[in-house]
Amino acid sequence: MTPPHDDRSLGELFSDLSRDTARLLRTELELAKTELSGKVRAATGHVGVIAAGGVLLHAGLLVLLATMVAALVAVGMAPWLAALIVAVLTMVAGAVMVWWGLRALRTTPLAPVHAVNAMKENTTWTSRTNA
Repeated sequence: MTPPHDDRSLGELFSDLSRDTARLLRTELELAKTELSGKVRAATGHVGVIAAGGVLLHAGLLVLLATMVAALVAVGMAPWLAALIVAVLTMVAGAVMVWWGLRALRTTPLAPVHAVNAMKENTTWTSRTNA
């Protein structure tokens, strides 16, 4: 079987190559944008956990602190010691939540890995076909 014959001129072939390369780059950029938007959504969820931890830490300092201090004073503890114990426990709980959110955020890869790999493959392919 004979290979198909292409009657296009060299100028037309280079024009097609240029057009196809531009289209490939646009497609790769769209892939990178899509991948990054998904990763940003995931990171946003982790940031929400961090914010929730901060809000709970603050709410704990405002509400639980006063209630627990009052309860400890009612059972005979010195007011300053009751306030110190309650404040430390509340702040530790909030700090643990912030740490948990930061740890989850650090393990979320933000680089567009698929798009970068595809661009590397395309660069390799293009350099082989242009050589």
